[in-house]
Amino acid sequence: MAADLYLSYSSAFLIGFLGSTHCLGMCGGISASLSMALPVGPGFRLRQTLMLLAFNGGRIGSYIVLASLVAVLSTQAVDSWAHLGGLLRTLAGLLLIGMGLAMGQWWQGIRHIERLGAPLWQKLSPLTRHFIPVKHAGQAFALGTLWGWLPCGLVYSTLGWAALQPTVGTAALTMLCFGLGTLPSMLATGYAASWIKHLRTQRYFRQLAGLLLIGFGLWTIPLGHWLVGH
Repeated sequence: MAADLYLSYSSAFLIGFLGSTHCLGMCGGISASLSMALPVGPGFRLRQTLMLLAFNGGRIGSYIVLASLVAVLSTQAVDSWAHLGGLLRTLAGLLLIGMGLAMGQWWQGIRHIERLGAPLWQKLSPLTRHFIPVKHAGQAFALGTLWGWLPCGLVYSTLGWAALQPTVGTAALTMLCFGLGTLPSMLATGYAASWIKHLRTQRYFRQLAGLLLIGFGLWTIPLGHWLVGH
């Protein structure tokens, strides 16, 4: 049974990749602004790449910290109350379904979940002003570390999956794979913002991503997992 709790890391990567159009709305603007703030000249592309990697490295690092904190609580809870495992799977699946519905623009109820993180973000967001304008990679990394705490339904949905992991290490690795899945789009935002914006507005792409996220959610729910297995 313990093996059934392991999340496929490739699936976590795929969730991040499919959901990255949502990430562009949340983090894409700041990522693109890092590139636009750099003076054009010799070595521009290298400085741009380092800045984007530093920002996204900080962002993904925050996801790993979040997953570790959630995993500490969830593993202790499941150890004390074994029946909570099924409840956690159900909640994680419902979060992914909600995110898929939002991605496909069929229902935006996931925004209510995002509001749960608003009080913490209100305390952290003023700190971002200390790193803007960004002048070097260290500032970009610090800004990304703070930006990773921005309330995001996609992050919360994947954290629900991370909570299913049997150890803190596997939960952290789950969020690392998720973060890496969002990386291509976030880097491309800095390099080709107009093309990414065009992709983000494609209704069929969003609906396909939404359906796949809903599929992941149904698979995660114990009943859905049993049906797929049979």
